[in-house]
Amino acid sequence: MSIASEILSATGELVSRLSGLSFGDPVSHVYNPLEYGRASHKQYVERFGDSTKRVLMMGMNPGPWGMAQTGVPFGEISAVRDWMGISAEVGKPEPEHPKRPIVGFACEKSEVSGRRLWGLFSEKCPDAADFFAEHYVVNYCPLVWMEDSGRNRTPDKLPAREMAPVSEACDAYVAKHLELMQPEFAIGVGAFAENCLKRVAASIGMEPVIGKVLHPSPASPAANRGWAEAAEKQLREQRIWE
Repeated sequence: MSIASEILSATGELVSRLSGLSFGDPVSHVYNPLEYGRASHKQYVERFGDSTKRVLMMGMNPGPWGMAQTGVPFGEISAVRDWMGISAEVGKPEPEHPKRPIVGFACEKSEVSGRRLWGLFSEKCPDAADFFAEHYVVNYCPLVWMEDSGRNRTPDKLPAREMAPVSEACDAYVAKHLELMQPEFAIGVGAFAENCLKRVAASIGMEPVIGKVLHPSPASPAANRGWAEAAEKQLREQRIWE
């Protein structure tokens, strides 16, 4: 079985394990783009995830205008469609939040984190295949939690009892990526993802060099002062990029 096939199998298992979990107030809606956006996610895995990698990078969970729309991590529309060459029909979550509609590749809003992340990588590697020859990007958790107001709620803000089954399923998913891709470096995009990588790698006895880069979220003042320059500096200081 190919690496991509095994990742897709693990993805199906993750979707199954997360299906039907319940979350209390203030969460009103939960989306899983690996479910309704499976066609474009499958393209991403088959095109770019079918080999071992020197660098595995991991984010936390989808943003409303990125992966939530495309099924691809940090899935800024233009980066996924024009740089990666991925496009597919995207379904609808059930129920759908009226303030957070899923329109797939017709989405006209920009995912700032994705624009920054993929913008740096596409600048360094105009051909996406050159970047993905050594790198791969995955999210720790595929779920998007929203409050009644439409406000995004990140996994670190959920009660521990609600996150326990989510973390158990997501840890297994990340472990499979580490085992299959055998990265020399495992890099968290932000501290939450870095801590998850440390926990999962230790649990399976793997010892990649674990580090992090600044999260590109517009909620981060540091990221807003020049994320690309800061991230590139961090990647070079950790000898991930020469």
